[in-house]
Amino acid sequence: MLRTGTLVLALLAALAAGCAGNPSSSSQDYGTAPSYRSYYEEGRITGIDTVRGPGASSSVAGAVVGGIVGGVLGHQVGSGRGNDAATVVGAVGGAVIGNEIGKGHSGSGPDSYRVTVRLDGGETRSYDQASIGNLRVGDSVRIEDGRLVRF
Repeated sequence: MLRTGTLVLALLAALAAGCAGNPSSSSQDYGTAPSYRSYYEEGRITGIDTVRGPGASSSVAGAVVGGIVGGVLGHQVGSGRGNDAATVVGAVGGAVIGNEIGKGHSGSGPDSYRVTVRLDGGETRSYDQASIGNLRVGDSVRIEDGRLVRF
């Protein structure tokens, strides 16, 4: 037991001597702080286009599926010419209902905007934005981390 206590005291003393013996290790001079400047480019907006949300095609798919289902159900009604008419009415009605369901389905997302910018260096780039806010064609903008900022 005495040897363990002596060993611990020796380690603590060595640690204290190491810290006290080299005062510059804890107060190292790193010089002046580096200045971090964010990278940006400047240009002028040449175009703003609306981009349809990802759900734009779901209403078409809904119309097709609805038309098929409606046609099959309509074919079950009547016989002869009445059967043909019921099939057509069922297909058209199913397509209309399927289209409306497809429009309101959770897969439909909001429209976004594709903003085209001609950079001061002559290069043209496009940026997709959820909202254009107060941006207009002809505005001078700064591109900071992929975001357009009017100035």
